[in-house]
Amino acid sequence: MKRLIIATLSGFLFGFVCFGFACSGSGEINSWLGLSIISGRTLLGFGIGITRFQMKSWVINGLVLGFLFSLPAAFGTIIMPENADLNPQIIAISTIVMGMIYGFLIELITTVFFKAKL
Repeated sequence: MKRLIIATLSGFLFGFVCFGFACSGSGEINSWLGLSIISGRTLLGFGIGITRFQMKSWVINGLVLGFLFSLPAAFGTIIMPENADLNPQIIAISTIVMGMIYGFLIELITTVFFKAKL
């Protein structure tokens, strides 16, 4: 239970970090997109907290789950309209890469700092 709570709270906090990064761009972020970003990262933390995959390391677990949980958001960015300032493919790739980084950080906080093992 400790692992689930720590990972979910970490994902929630990283959701706000990710939202902050999204707001720092040139475009305006509507409230639904902001809610989607925060809930997606919270769901990533929840998923990391409940998984019991037998991977060799917590690092691999965080990276793989970060990748998997970022795919829906990345596919959503591909269908957005073409804009001179924003390239949908670059946004999709950065969404996946950032998801893997957040997955790694959530696992680092949960497994190493709080010692909540798999």
